[in-house]
Amino acid sequence: MSGLIGKKIGMTSIFDENGKNIPCTVIEAGPCIVTQVRTEEVDGYKAVQLGFDDATEKSATKADQGHAKKAGTSVKRKIVEFKGFEEEYKLGDAITVEHFIEGEFVDISGISKGKGFQGVVKRHGFGGVGQATHGQHNRLRAPGSVGAASYPARVFKGIRMAGRMGGDSVKVENLRVLKVVADKNLLVVKGCVPGHKNSYVIIRK
Repeated sequence: MSGLIGKKIGMTSIFDENGKNIPCTVIEAGPCIVTQVRTEEVDGYKAVQLGFDDATEKSATKADQGHAKKAGTSVKRKIVEFKGFEEEYKLGDAITVEHFIEGEFVDISGISKGKGFQGVVKRHGFGGVGQATHGQHNRLRAPGSVGAASYPARVFKGIRMAGRMGGDSVKVENLRVLKVVADKNLLVVKGCVPGHKNSYVIIRK
């Protein structure tokens, strides 16, 4: 699936031709620079490696600087490989938001918002003890029993318990492209996409 790397700007809403209010997300998509071209002969598969968002030389390693220099571009903060491009690209080529067409559907993946350490009621939707009269006065949101009997005398892996919530890789599929603003490198898609403002997202056709 071909695509681009983008940065989530935020959410807004627009009206369609029928006057219906549609919630949408604005993404700064590209321009992405081709930093490497994978070929069947050398790598065993065909793909295009794209870089997005300039990084400072100070924050880059020597390897990153050499990799960018070979492509004739600056060091990039985000680098992702894409397969499925019909066009043939060479090092240093720029791919813009015009790669997408209004009305088509895309899949967008990113890292969801981190919500910190949470209990089982918020994290997994447990009901807790509630107001049930079991002689408990301070365990309204407790998970309850998690172990077994004297055999196997341990807690199994994968038991739903309190812990860090969010910060997961999430993909939202079939989001319709509402607008492509080529002069500002903006892509407007229907609905919401994972991640906080200014987080990187990967848009695939």
